[in-house]
Amino acid sequence: HWQLVESGGGLVQPGGSLRLSCAASGFTLDDYVIGWFRQAPGKGREGVSCISSGSSTDYADSVKGRFTISRDNAKNTVYLQMNALRPEDTAVYYCAAPRECIVATMADHNADYAWGQGTQVTVSS
Repeated sequence: HWQLVESGGGLVQPGGSLRLSCAASGFTLDDYVIGWFRQAPGKGREGVSCISSGSSTDYADSVKGRFTISRDNAKNTVYLQMNALRPEDTAVYYCAAPRECIVATMADHNADYAWGQGTQVTVSS
């Protein structure tokens, strides 16, 4: 059963950090591009970051310099380290497997992805 499961969200103060995990089951994650997306209340689901099978990465301008994506193939998991969090980062975060690691266009294919339950990130004082 092909599945991606997100975890690691929570409530954090502005300026704080969280690390999200995207664990794969039913397939070998290192063969695929993995992307992180987020959806804030009342907004569409947008691409945040992605990592290719060769570990090339891409980031949305809004998170560059603050977020870092990485993969641990031994654990079949992709991580999103989020530092210097801002209230506008508040959203449900999802991972999926886009065909290409291009953040600017990943969300154009949202209807094609198998979505998990996501993990809530709330940045608030």
